[in-house]
Amino acid sequence: MDFKEMKKNCDKILESVDKVFVGEELLLRKLLCAGLSNSHVLFEDNPGLGKTLLTKTFAKSIGCNWGRIQFTPDLLPSDIIGTRVWRHENSAFALEKGPIFTNVLLADEINRSPPKTQSALLEAMEEQQVTIEGATHKLVPPFFVIATQNPIELEGTYPLPEAQIDRFAIKLSTGYVSTIEEECKILKRRIDWKKDDPTDEISPTIDQATFKEMQETCENNVYFDQKIIEYVLKIVRKTREHFQIEIGSSPRGGLSMLKVARAIAASYGRDFVTPDDVKLLAKDVLSHRIILKVEQTLEGVNPRDIIDEIVEGVEVPKDWTRGT
Repeated sequence: MDFKEMKKNCDKILESVDKVFVGEELLLRKLLCAGLSNSHVLFEDNPGLGKTLLTKTFAKSIGCNWGRIQFTPDLLPSDIIGTRVWRHENSAFALEKGPIFTNVLLADEINRSPPKTQSALLEAMEEQQVTIEGATHKLVPPFFVIATQNPIELEGTYPLPEAQIDRFAIKLSTGYVSTIEEECKILKRRIDWKKDDPTDEISPTIDQATFKEMQETCENNVYFDQKIIEYVLKIVRKTREHFQIEIGSSPRGGLSMLKVARAIAASYGRDFVTPDDVKLLAKDVLSHRIILKVEQTLEGVNPRDIIDEIVEGVEVPKDWTRGT
């Protein structure tokens, strides 16, 4: 796929999502680019801000299947990945697939379930497969998880293990709309729909095969210069040296930055990554991968502010190339 067509498809997807979900274009683009890089997204937001609606709208706009898991304290791993059940008519065990067998998986309020259940997602998120009673089952690509968690109602929740948080390429927040005009638009749309879920009427802008081709274009045809790689690594390594940070980002943070940056470049119709693409994503990719020192946490220091400070302190490469 050439990059003119790539940009055209991305614009169509963003336009389709924008017809239903009211939010910043950059937020929608970051979500799209996470999907294009086959990466997982964690939304941390207050209730009622449209995270579920956004996920369903996005999945239908790209022509992919989607599934939802509502995480609760009594949810079991088998409720996610599935299990083998006895079929009397065949006198044999048959695989009963769980909701994880889809393209876009909405893990709603993921921190409401205990770690054992949360860990059922780890293999799928990292290796695109699940193991059920010793048998490995591949998930059909594209597959990525969009998880949500509520940051204010913490009673009865279980913090996500660091190993699982690290597997989310980016952490986003829809936030409240910035103007009264946008909020009026939300209310008017809800009234006009005459129902809470308008996604049944959404027509895909592309099909699943086209989305997979777009993913392959991002992975194989977008160039990043060695100086860009070094720039990313300098930012990541600074997170391990900052005086306010107890534990910095893992190498997976740098890899995620490059993967999503390639998709960002492609979404704008470019076949090369720029330092601005990296700066655009730094907070979203790295803020959830660092652990602040206890005193900084007690003082309410925001990890995103620290990442901003680190990025500003790393010199931007000036002699990088755009490839051949």
